[in-house]
Amino acid sequence: MIDESIQILKGVGAQTSAKFTKLNIFTIKDLIEHFPRNHEDHQNIMPISNIKIDKHNSILARVISTPQLTKKGSLIITTFKVTDDTGTLSIIFFNQPYTRSNFHVGEVYNFYGIVNNKYNTIQMSSPSYKTLSQYNNMPKIVPIYPSTKLLSQTLIRNYIQQALDLVKDEMDEVLPEEIILKYNFLSKKEAICNVHFPTSYDVFMQARHRLIFEELFILQLSLYLLKSDFKVKNQGTVKNIPDDLMCFIDKLPFSLTTAQKRVTNEIIADMQKEEAANRLIQGDVGSGKTVIAAISLFITIRNNFQAALMAPTEVLATQHFKFLNEIFKDFNITIKLLTGSTSKKNKQILLDSLQAGEIDILVGTHALLEDNVVYNNLGLAITDEQHRFGVRQRLKLSQKGISPDILAMTATPIPRTLGLILYGDMDISIIDELPPGRTPIKTNAVNSSYYPRIYNFIRQHIDKGRQCYIICPMVTENEKTDDLKDVISYTKQLASNEFSQYNIEYLHGKMKGREKNDVMTRFANGDIDILVSTTVVEVGVNVPNATIMIIENAERFGLSQLHQLRGRVGRGIHESFCILISDSYNSDTKARLKVMTDTTDGFVIADMDLKLRGSGDFFGTKQHGLPEMKIANIYVHTDILQMVQREVENIMKTKQTRYAELFEYIREKYKYTNPTL
Repeated sequence: MIDESIQILKGVGAQTSAKFTKLNIFTIKDLIEHFPRNHEDHQNIMPISNIKIDKHNSILARVISTPQLTKKGSLIITTFKVTDDTGTLSIIFFNQPYTRSNFHVGEVYNFYGIVNNKYNTIQMSSPSYKTLSQYNNMPKIVPIYPSTKLLSQTLIRNYIQQALDLVKDEMDEVLPEEIILKYNFLSKKEAICNVHFPTSYDVFMQARHRLIFEELFILQLSLYLLKSDFKVKNQGTVKNIPDDLMCFIDKLPFSLTTAQKRVTNEIIADMQKEEAANRLIQGDVGSGKTVIAAISLFITIRNNFQAALMAPTEVLATQHFKFLNEIFKDFNITIKLLTGSTSKKNKQILLDSLQAGEIDILVGTHALLEDNVVYNNLGLAITDEQHRFGVRQRLKLSQKGISPDILAMTATPIPRTLGLILYGDMDISIIDELPPGRTPIKTNAVNSSYYPRIYNFIRQHIDKGRQCYIICPMVTENEKTDDLKDVISYTKQLASNEFSQYNIEYLHGKMKGREKNDVMTRFANGDIDILVSTTVVEVGVNVPNATIMIIENAERFGLSQLHQLRGRVGRGIHESFCILISDSYNSDTKARLKVMTDTTDGFVIADMDLKLRGSGDFFGTKQHGLPEMKIANIYVHTDILQMVQREVENIMKTKQTRYAELFEYIREKYKYTNPTL
């Protein structure tokens, strides 16, 4: 019954069911796992004389003045005074004129809300409220749920209570019994019931802790299980250090930094082990991850294996292809490029050569994952900007060989808390040093009143021979909302007015691959002065002569994305600048932009981004592969996450037959088709 439609509940017809659909609630299980975002605690009635400013308070007070309506612009304000004999305060409602008739002088009500001190007046704004008799008969800890305007809190509570009464005896345990006993967890049934309608605040905290643990446990174990299922097949392919490795390194156009040398040695040690390597390289923008990848590729090819390098975009794949061709030109290594733009005829020739072992390195996009891409002897699989590929995709690439080493690279610093979930079984190397000569990028956050100065600043630098990026959140004017800048119309405006004497063009993800590559090639060659683009240039684009990054509507981007975009400049010998433009007065936006102007440390920025936006939005859209958490927050619940990590590692070390039922549950739950896996 737990998997039945919510329409089996009394009072839930097609119309109500459609409203719940807006909350992604379809079944009874969905409904009882729609956890409260917080609770109103009415257990402790606070005397008005002791109320806590800027905190939630629950008071019992008598109305002592008739509610009055006043208008302030478009606002209709309802105000009246209440007392509990220890003091008085004002109650205020905004745009709820109907509340005027709900309160009567001399009657006692329960009010719950945040109390502020404004203009020397103590007031509670838009509180929830009950009559005295309603208060006496209500639960004293009241759940507040994520909702829509179509569904009241009362309706949601009533349906959840009805659902719990119907299926609470069907809630099977998922956690192993020894873990439940070890941590003295509530049963699944007790936890679910008490997270919605707790008998006390202490019991609620116990219920919440248990459910957070379980959610993180299932996610973490599922990732480990999937990875281990493939790992069992890997016997390890030992690779020896080639005689001409130092010759190759010495011929690189730059010297390796201390950090690059350390990470290179870690990878070489991995490659010489019996077990296949499985390593993540984290390095801030411009730290030199691609060079380390090239050294890894060189070792692999010299050991008579083939290699794959997969990038998320054609622009980045093409850039890698050109870079590798340049540095391998004296070493008789064959490199080919496979993307969605590769013609059918050329693709077939390439695939035949690959299967025959005539291609050493195949660089490409998701096209590398197609079933007809067959290697003769794949020994190394590299993914760049790996957070844009799900675990499933990375593993599919590795399956193209018998036991290839796996190397993943990212320029998006991953806070440890997030890394525990995404890469629990990977070894992690961090390049924490930038190559010499890289000067910090000067970053400023301004509003649109600065446009004349910004345009003049751009002109000055272009006249010195430099280039400029301008990033917009939208592609076309048709998509525009809230006066957002779009690539196409903004380019036309700038080309006709402010920058009519310069070569200005646009770039966006909806263009064909060849068009995008043509624009980026001409920009890299210096034929384009100003490139107006969406975030398609966010990853990997390398134009050392570009020194100015303008980001329009900066409030529309997360911190990590802003940091990635900023990293497109400052890649050459010239001083570089990033200008963030936003007219937003939102406090979170101001906090984010201040972080960007205060630091260029990618890990500090990533940590703050996760803190401000949570795990679900950390990497932007659905590319990151993280499922939405129903109750856990991996930034807030790091202590529980570490407990989970220990237990999952213990389980994976034991005989799997003991946990066969648990493993089967997880395999059935995800069916290994979930994009998060």
